[in-house]
Amino acid sequence: MRTIDKRIAPPVKLAASLVARAPTLTLAYDARCKSRLAATLDTGEEVALVMPRGTILAGGDVLVADDGALVRVVAAPEAVLVVRAPDALTRTRAAYHLGNRHTPVEIGVDYLKLEADPVLETMLKRLGAQVARETLPFHPEAGAYGGGHRHGHDATFAEDYALAQQVFAEHHGHHHHEGEDESKHVHGHSHDHDHPRDHDHGDCNGCGNNHSHEH
Repeated sequence: MRTIDKRIAPPVKLAASLVARAPTLTLAYDARCKSRLAATLDTGEEVALVMPRGTILAGGDVLVADDGALVRVVAAPEAVLVVRAPDALTRTRAAYHLGNRHTPVEIGVDYLKLEADPVLETMLKRLGAQVARETLPFHPEAGAYGGGHRHGHDATFAEDYALAQQVFAEHHGHHHHEGEDESKHVHGHSHDHDHPRDHDHGDCNGCGNNHSHEH
């Protein structure tokens, strides 16, 4: 069994004809979140996908197998909700409430797209948004600090949060003086997110849990 363990990232450019001849690997979003996966190419060949932890594959990515062969990733069509709004305020409120639930969201010029979820569909309609059930490829927004999607209960969330703190400190000159009481810099807080009681966040790097969020 071949192992696919590398992704060709920009600025490396490959000839279009070379990429077009590469066999394809069609994966839904949940599968594209996994760093370890037994998969089947569209040719029928079984392969092992081994990516660095935290990698989120996207449609169009080009991977390299251990024998040097190329494989092209295709985002599989899946059940999604396409959300549009009659005005900017409604669209902003919809995005806010989805973000408050740590929901992966694809952001378009005039739409939001998320995995099909009847509880969220009801919430969005109550906000005044127009929601359509469709079957389309799903490419949610990546993490704002350079990583992929970070869920509040992923092991990798701590890494993304630490990076966010570092960026803030660099821009605001915040640092500890030697001997300074560290307790002054501990910002204790808790916040409860209003989550649908039965909402399932799906399995992305093992984060599929039905739970309420209390930090």
